[in-house]
Amino acid sequence: MNKLNQILILLPTVIILSSCAASAPSNQAQDNNTQAQTTTVAQAAPLNYDDYAEVLETYVTEDGLVDYQKLQENRQQLDDFNATFEKVTPAEYESWSEEEQIAFLINAYNSFTLQSIIDQDPLKKSIRDIPGVWKGRKFAIAGQSKTLDNIEHKTLRVDFNEPRIHVALVCAAISCPQLRNEPYTGEQLDAQLDDQTRKFLESTHGLRIDREDNVVYISSIFKWFGQDWKPTYGVEDKFAGNDNERAVLNYISNYQSSEDKEYLEQGDYKVRYLDYDWSLNKQ
Repeated sequence: MNKLNQILILLPTVIILSSCAASAPSNQAQDNNTQAQTTTVAQAAPLNYDDYAEVLETYVTEDGLVDYQKLQENRQQLDDFNATFEKVTPAEYESWSEEEQIAFLINAYNSFTLQSIIDQDPLKKSIRDIPGVWKGRKFAIAGQSKTLDNIEHKTLRVDFNEPRIHVALVCAAISCPQLRNEPYTGEQLDAQLDDQTRKFLESTHGLRIDREDNVVYISSIFKWFGQDWKPTYGVEDKFAGNDNERAVLNYISNYQSSEDKEYLEQGDYKVRYLDYDWSLNKQ
């Protein structure tokens, strides 16, 4: 075989090898780019709560009352913070831990509630005096348009098994759990929700044990959302009431003294619900 034939035979192989070698850096670059994008989403930081923290620290007392009048007069920081919920992308939200997502949604609910109150001029005596406050008013959040009811009932209660959200979501009423004067964060969420539970149960709006008449009074919140405690706290042979009430009382008992815990467990009492005061939680 002459040299020309040898060259002609080898030429296609050389071309193929050259093509593979040329395409490798391009594919590698695409892989690296995709990996970089994935890493960016995976490392997306939670929403910055600095502005919200300053609002809460300035206008919310230690016992959860709000100076709505002053907040209304100086609302720009709250409005600026609420506008940032729209800037969070669905991919960023999905990249967060469950605790970060819950904290984000609780903060959104409470902050949008503050906005709904101060949007009224003059201020209403109760949040229930605001037409469409739960089902009509919409807020931009993580690529969606949500109402307060959607945040609570269609997202938090559906996507997470965390009944303690009900001691953190504050609908601006006196009988609600108190509004914390700090934001919720993923890192501190468990401790914050436990602290909220203790504070609520120690208040006159959360729990009252009447041993003399053998009646245990609990917040109407536990009647409205009692089923949310069943997956984690449901029991059959302790406490009083129906299935939901036994689950709620099991949850409550974990925050009581050993004496009160024993009393609740033995179940020889009636369960009643406290009247709900919808007056504005104003300072």
